[in-house]
Amino acid sequence: MRILIAPDKFKGTLTGPEAAAAMAEGALRVYPDAVVTALPIADGGEGTVEAAVAAGFSERLNAVVGPIIKPVGAVWGFHEDSKVAVIETAQASGYLLSEPTVENSLRAHSYGCGQLIAAALDAGATEIIIGLGGSAMTDAGTGALRALGLKLLDGQGNLVPLGGGSLLDVVALDASGLDPRLADVKVRMAVDVDNPLYGLNGAAHIFGPQKGADPDAVELLDAGLRNLASVVREATGVDIDTPGAGAAGGFPSTFIAYAGALVERGFDLVADLIELEKALDEADLVITGEGSLDEQSLSGKGPLGVADAAHARGIPVVVVAGRITVTFEQLAKHGVVAAVSATDVAGSPEAALAEAARYTTRATSEALNGI
Repeated sequence: MRILIAPDKFKGTLTGPEAAAAMAEGALRVYPDAVVTALPIADGGEGTVEAAVAAGFSERLNAVVGPIIKPVGAVWGFHEDSKVAVIETAQASGYLLSEPTVENSLRAHSYGCGQLIAAALDAGATEIIIGLGGSAMTDAGTGALRALGLKLLDGQGNLVPLGGGSLLDVVALDASGLDPRLADVKVRMAVDVDNPLYGLNGAAHIFGPQKGADPDAVELLDAGLRNLASVVREATGVDIDTPGAGAAGGFPSTFIAYAGALVERGFDLVADLIELEKALDEADLVITGEGSLDEQSLSGKGPLGVADAAHARGIPVVVVAGRITVTFEQLAKHGVVAAVSATDVAGSPEAALAEAARYTTRATSEALNGI
């Protein structure tokens, strides 16, 4: 029996690697002679670097400027052979690194992400994958590009302050000092949303409130994004208001214009990065899961993306999650033969959260005993 264990993180309790370890223990209790392979996954947001490191990338740490100036330590991944770097906006510019206040929603920036990109370029990266999600800013990636040499100027020719709240003042962009290495590197943006840059379904209106923006701040941020898009279009001829450009505070948008960035479905990008297809070719059974398996999961992201890929090969799939709010009939359409939640095994959400690894292990054993 060859078992592939490929879970996403259990947000707030277990990282992807921790969830995989707990599931492996539960699987070996039922199949002690099984050959178990752990391959944590991600949707392209938080957990992308962890998935890359678990798949063989080296882990690197850089001190960078956080979203509200304070220095932070940001982890990223690098593969020496392929020269691929993996970066997350959450690591350098994440919402957990700042208080969600109105003031911070306007000040937060992505400068630290640009510092990580520079570190990747210094390491010799020829391809940079940026996982978008869990961000604090709504600056359209301008902070990151400023760290790489782009200048945003106001009507008097002065640099505008960092942060999305200043984008309405931008009247010109000076790319003369932009790091020339950006032209020679492939930049891929992993997204799991298709929101445009601005408008009622854009970055400010949809994601601004969770970053602390009140209605007035949302309108200011949205107006700034709209203004920036106009200035960028005039400077480069590129329309940056495209599907997915609203991810991580609009981060992909300016990179589309100034780095030729590609915006890709997060799960597909990560699956390719960690060579999921190759791992599935060597599996007889797949175990996957995440913290909360709900209606959003059914869109094919994360665990259900793994399940669909396994199902296409005729490989049975077992799902283990912190909680499951969809029906087994819905999961069965994706090739799932058993599904158990840690909450059901523990008896309550509180118990499951308090001892997430223990109950994930037990849920895995229970699921396998039921097939």
